[in-house]
Amino acid sequence: MFRALVVEKLDSGETRAAVREMAETDLPEGDVTVRVDHSTVNYKDGLCLGSGGGLVRAWPHVPGIDLAGVVEASSDSRYSPGDRVVLTGWRVGEVHWGGYAEKARVKADWLVPLPDGLTTRQAMAVGTAGLTAMLAVMALEAHGLKAGQGPVLVTGAAGGVGSVATAILAHLGHEVAAVTGRPETESYLRSLGASRIVPRADLAETVKRPLESEIWAGAVDSVGGAMLARLLGQMKYGASVASVGLAGGSGLPATVIPFILRGVNLLGIDSVMQPYARRVEAWQRIARDLPMAKLEAMIQPAGLADLPALGEAILKGQVQGRVVVDVRT
Repeated sequence: MFRALVVEKLDSGETRAAVREMAETDLPEGDVTVRVDHSTVNYKDGLCLGSGGGLVRAWPHVPGIDLAGVVEASSDSRYSPGDRVVLTGWRVGEVHWGGYAEKARVKADWLVPLPDGLTTRQAMAVGTAGLTAMLAVMALEAHGLKAGQGPVLVTGAAGGVGSVATAILAHLGHEVAAVTGRPETESYLRSLGASRIVPRADLAETVKRPLESEIWAGAVDSVGGAMLARLLGQMKYGASVASVGLAGGSGLPATVIPFILRGVNLLGIDSVMQPYARRVEAWQRIARDLPMAKLEAMIQPAGLADLPALGEAILKGQVQGRVVVDVRT
């Protein structure tokens, strides 16, 4: 038997989440059984802990789109009992039971070996948010971003993706400008390496001019909407924006002028279906280029019973940094 956070749909149509005892026979099909040590909380998890947000297909359901732990059993030759592994994406925690349990059974293709030097706790302080941040940095680098070219903007900087992106970019020698709507997070963002704090209101509205002064050498944007449209017009010639989220809306009230007059690049970043080799590369970069002391400063610890409240909080934008869930507590 093992414990899991199970979400059930009631006859009324509402959902209810509670910690329950489960048997291994309850687990879905898969190649590898993992003893889960840690998970985390992402925006998608907030949806799946509540109404499902259109992501969950069947109830009862075990959310948790990220997990890290140790292989207990495997029918795939790539993994053996005792191997430390991490899983993000692949619709796990949405259409497939996820990491909010002491055990999970998944496809071997979904797993990545945990890099040397990273604990399962650190891996979940990174999670999907941190992996997305690293993929964004790698994409900016592939399109020419180098330290010393000018400030790099990070929107939604106090959130999960933004926190890790800020820490990585600062560690790599970039001048980081962190956008936040919460003045109380300034000291936190500066501790991660931000050298400049940009109030969200400064970028919250679009302007009639499609081009403004060239300010940013690169950007990691988790907001989208009007803010993304605004910052496109402020990018330096040939600079790139890595788009990773839509907290401010999925619409883009912009023109093509920044693309055709300044050669600005808009780079879409997906971590859910990212190929295996790219995942391995990103996790190796995380182990090398994310300062562990700064990662530790982002962590908010939690247990399984804390998850329903944390799910509501992250949907309201009230979670700072990274939640690390010890599923054994």
